[in-house]
Amino acid sequence: MADKEKEKEKDNKSLMDSIKLILGKEDRINDQLENGRGLERYTKDLLLLMSLVKDYYQGNYRNIPYKTISAAVVGLLYVINPIDLIPDFIPFIGQVDDALVLKFCLKLIKKDLLKYQTWKDKQTASEDKDSKPTNKKLEDKDKSTEKEGKDEKSKAEDNQADSKKSS
Repeated sequence: MADKEKEKEKDNKSLMDSIKLILGKEDRINDQLENGRGLERYTKDLLLLMSLVKDYYQGNYRNIPYKTISAAVVGLLYVINPIDLIPDFIPFIGQVDDALVLKFCLKLIKKDLLKYQTWKDKQTASEDKDSKPTNKKLEDKDKSTEKEGKDEKSKAEDNQADSKKSS
């Protein structure tokens, strides 16, 4: 039993090391997407995959099977690795294998990636809701500003009345 736990711990450390490597090479993936290297049709999914890996690494999202995060990591590692079945420097053909591996990984994890997308959308909606003042907040702010204005006006009138009395 202890051997299985040690094996699992070792696998998890290896996975986290791989994720760390991927996050360090994120600019390479962005470069591949920007320079039209055969992955354009997967841009949205690839960016979502990178986001998933980041959130997993940071501990923000862990509601994902180990096999799914492993498949995502393997797919991303293959894409960023310049040495693969068909070297990337060969025009067009060099990117075909990257696209095929990515397509295969995306197909394997489609359901979990959709769950992550739903979670991510909820997080974004929640952040937007917290950062934008609601109409109620705006109304309250307007009322308090209006009240402050009235308070200032009455103070000014009181001061005028006092100065007239003393003269």
